[in-house]
Amino acid sequence: MTPQTRTETWLEPHGSPDSTVKQLIVLILFVGIPQAAGFLGSMLTAEETDGWYAAADKAAWTPPDAVFGPVWTVLYLLMGVGAWLVWRRRHSVNATPALALFVGQLVLNSIWSPLFFGGYPIFGTAALWAAMVLIVVLIVAIALTIWRFWPISRLGAYLLLPYLAWTLYASTLNFYIALMN
Repeated sequence: MTPQTRTETWLEPHGSPDSTVKQLIVLILFVGIPQAAGFLGSMLTAEETDGWYAAADKAAWTPPDAVFGPVWTVLYLLMGVGAWLVWRRRHSVNATPALALFVGQLVLNSIWSPLFFGGYPIFGTAALWAAMVLIVVLIVAIALTIWRFWPISRLGAYLLLPYLAWTLYASTLNFYIALMN
């Protein structure tokens, strides 16, 4: 009798007891949750982006408003896949701290839009400066998440680099608006 060998698929890392269906469901969740958070944030702040923000003094390097939705959609997709890649390795390494950091930075990300867009009409420039502090904390949280992802899944860590780059860029926009408004 010969030992049975199991064919490994791209959805199933070596030694994983997870079914392909479970892998797909979790992938959909890891991609869907950031997308939903971003969609909710945009819905909650849509009125303000057409209100005070439209008339605000913005940096010359601010992209057209139509760019933000597609960019964030791609970034949330990359984030979700990166986290899923880390989750897949949880049977062979302790992925919990890395995934906890991922959730933490996602929460910070979700708070930024309501604070920046929704806070300004209520608190004025103080909300913009509070959002600036928050985005700096978010940048640190993203960097720490990448650092924790790296030994678990290098591809997962690489997939967060565009998100870090965009958030750094967004921080310059936040800073300019806080300074000039």
